[in-house]
Amino acid sequence: MRIVSLLPAATEMACALGLEDSIVGISFECDTPASITNRPRAVSTTLDVHGKTPRQIDIEVTALMKEGKSLYVVDEALLKELRPDIILTQNLCQVCAPSGNDLSHALAKLDTQPQVIFMSPHSLADVEANLMELAAATGKKKQGARLLADWHKRTDKVIARVEKLRRFPRVFFMEWVDPIYCAGHWLAEMIEIAGGQDPLSRKGVDSVRIEWQDVLDWQPEVIVVAPCGYNREQAEQQLPILQSLPGWDTLPAVQAKRVYAVDGNAYFVRPGPRLIDGLEMLVKLFHPAPFQG
Repeated sequence: MRIVSLLPAATEMACALGLEDSIVGISFECDTPASITNRPRAVSTTLDVHGKTPRQIDIEVTALMKEGKSLYVVDEALLKELRPDIILTQNLCQVCAPSGNDLSHALAKLDTQPQVIFMSPHSLADVEANLMELAAATGKKKQGARLLADWHKRTDKVIARVEKLRRFPRVFFMEWVDPIYCAGHWLAEMIEIAGGQDPLSRKGVDSVRIEWQDVLDWQPEVIVVAPCGYNREQAEQQLPILQSLPGWDTLPAVQAKRVYAVDGNAYFVRPGPRLIDGLEMLVKLFHPAPFQG
């Protein structure tokens, strides 16, 4: 079995199922586990983000989307050479990975047509369904069931502890800092499970731009900065952008020193196995006293 994964979350899922040796090609963004990074890169990006600010990146991405242009280029010659039996991709976010439209021309040139598995989750249940679809397609149902059992056990532990709490802090989870984007899809669900109140988030639908005044009006007691595509250190480097906003110093989260830069790529925006780590991280950020360690 030969698998080409064009989606970092799918690569992580496949490896968690014990399929690492079957992966013959990955995307330029696939970086976990580290042992997978030596595989050929079947897709690259047309967007050069080096040295650009979040605002500049947003403007460029928005312009490309309006023009109907893709952010990704599938290496058709390499894909043909790799002879995949299964291709993993998505139709959820054109900024995250190639969609079905990006693959159509490349697939037409293949000698045999591989099975294409689209992973386009909107919720945690959808993420689980994606895992089991991949497990079923690759003969790894038992491994998938074990993974799900572990996720459920850890989630139930969080739920049981949160249910004992009497107060749930006002939270704002930020998926982009300039312009500001709220949390969407499964993230809004994770925030709720972890015992946070974030009415600015959007459960089961896209993250969107919001006005800074909306954040000021909400007066969050905890702010989580997790810009999509960035690790923790890169997220931390963007904090000065927020510190320059009017009224920043007046927010309860800022005054209480409860503004957290986190690795959004690893634990939040990629709908893969590490979302459960992200959930456990959130509950500790929202409720530090009961969840020491």
